[in-house]
Amino acid sequence: MNYFKEILQYAKPYKRYGVLNIICNVFYALFGTLSFVALVPVMKVLFETTKDEYIKPSWTGFTEAKEYLESYINWYVTDVANKDQENALIMMIVLVLVLFLLKNFVGYLGLYFITFLRNGVLRDIRNEMYTKIIDLPISYFSEKRKGDVIARASSDVIEVKNSFLSVLELIVKEPLNILFALGAMLLFSVKLTVFVLIFIPISGFVISLIGKRLKKQSDKVQKEQGFFLSLLEETLSGLKVIKGFNAEGRMTDTFKSSSTRFYEFSNKLELRKGLAGPVSEFLGIMVIGVLLWFGGKMVFEDNIDGAIFIAFMGLAYGILTPAKAISKASYGVKQGNAAAERVLEILHTENEIEDQEGAVAIPAFAKAVDLQNVTFAYQEEPVLKSFSLHIAKGTSVAFVGQSGSGKSTIANLLTRFYDVEEGTISIDGVNIKDVALKSLRDQIAIVTQDSILFNDTIATNVALSDKNASEERIIEALIIANAWEFVKDLPEGIHTNIGDSGGKLSGGQKQRLSIARAVLKNAPILILDEATSALDTESERLVQNALEKVMKNRTSIIIAHRLSTIQNADHIVVLKKGDIVEQGTHIELLAKEGLYHGLVSMQSLV
Repeated sequence: MNYFKEILQYAKPYKRYGVLNIICNVFYALFGTLSFVALVPVMKVLFETTKDEYIKPSWTGFTEAKEYLESYINWYVTDVANKDQENALIMMIVLVLVLFLLKNFVGYLGLYFITFLRNGVLRDIRNEMYTKIIDLPISYFSEKRKGDVIARASSDVIEVKNSFLSVLELIVKEPLNILFALGAMLLFSVKLTVFVLIFIPISGFVISLIGKRLKKQSDKVQKEQGFFLSLLEETLSGLKVIKGFNAEGRMTDTFKSSSTRFYEFSNKLELRKGLAGPVSEFLGIMVIGVLLWFGGKMVFEDNIDGAIFIAFMGLAYGILTPAKAISKASYGVKQGNAAAERVLEILHTENEIEDQEGAVAIPAFAKAVDLQNVTFAYQEEPVLKSFSLHIAKGTSVAFVGQSGSGKSTIANLLTRFYDVEEGTISIDGVNIKDVALKSLRDQIAIVTQDSILFNDTIATNVALSDKNASEERIIEALIIANAWEFVKDLPEGIHTNIGDSGGKLSGGQKQRLSIARAVLKNAPILILDEATSALDTESERLVQNALEKVMKNRTSIIIAHRLSTIQNADHIVVLKKGDIVEQGTHIELLAKEGLYHGLVSMQSLV
């Protein structure tokens, strides 16, 4: 499939730059042709090709344009040259220089305008890519490598710019060069022009054969680039594990294998691209060589003036250059096609989790969350099976059980990171599928096991849900989360940069910032997904104290492995393979001496 037309849709907002570029290219081609035509009187003056006397001709119409042009040039050159040959030569040279100056000036203007179009399209595609990436459901990225997505949003988009958007200029500029040059050549000699036109398509066909496999080869290069970018991202994220397990050699071997494949694919691609230049150059010289022989015979037989023949040769070469550029553009499109396909694959991906038609905004959470006969599977095996639960406002409900029992899945479904396959989840009686996503997620604040922080200031991370939050609100949230005690001692306080993923902070500090972020959002429903499981005992105590303050007057959904964090929960639900096996308070479940009692015993809490 050719994606060129689809990419062109992004150029519509910048069409004024395209129009200005076309106007400049028209004048560029015109002045380029006239600069070669102007060589004719220069040659006549320089070599004194005529001593005849000519009368200034009169314009009789376009049908006699060739004869008028020849007669006018002959009259002008002989009239001026016979009076002062050196002055005539200077005038002709100045004319040529002025024409070349104008040609290059409008050529730069054309480049100036097309730059705004190309970079504007690049920006818009990147912005749309980023918006789409953020909008796509979590499930999409569980099947994709991060590095591949990064490659598509970066290098593939640049490839689209360098191939497709460069062609935008070529498809206007170069054909105009050919058109104006052909017009002038036809005025000089119809026979020589026909002779040239026979050979140019032949050379173009040979060049096009070289580019047939470029798309496939380019696709391999871009996919491999995505693979090793993904590997690099995983390496940076897991550097401690790699070093701790002495896996540097293994990871290096994997990366080297990928970079070797990239090397081989790139070599094939570049060699195929590089072959087009020499082949087109040689074919062009062959055309010029044959033209010299054929035209030279015409000069010897006095069928054509020598000065006109030299100008004709310049025009012919002027045709070959844009013809080669158009041929190169054709396989540039093939290469860009592979990049565009990868970019548009993301942009065309349908988001299964989005606002339905007529989605409503719900007011502040007031009554209860209800899960009714919910069934869900990430792959084939259901994680939840006909799961039902009523969570009243203001209560804290804890989910415990072995890994894979479905605890985190409940949080993912409630926030619509995934959608239920069967059954319903409702808030205050409204099915969450009928609620606008923004309105739904406004009701919920999340604190995850992994403290997901961004390479920015503490203030920016805490005020993620409200970029206009005042410093007073941010500090208040930090105090509630027991984080102000360390933040106030930092060099720049809340304006201190915390590094990549909060790398400048300890685990407990990062988690307390995550809690502060949830506090500032002030949502009525709080989801705590293993919020203390990765912390040491002292940090856990500080974080747990912060969580208890945050949970007051909120509906809390707690997912925990450490059962010490849920003893005071209003309701505890024990899960096993997606089913509820026990539920009640901590005391009630201990009295049953069932699965929960066993879990507590293993953690020595009895």
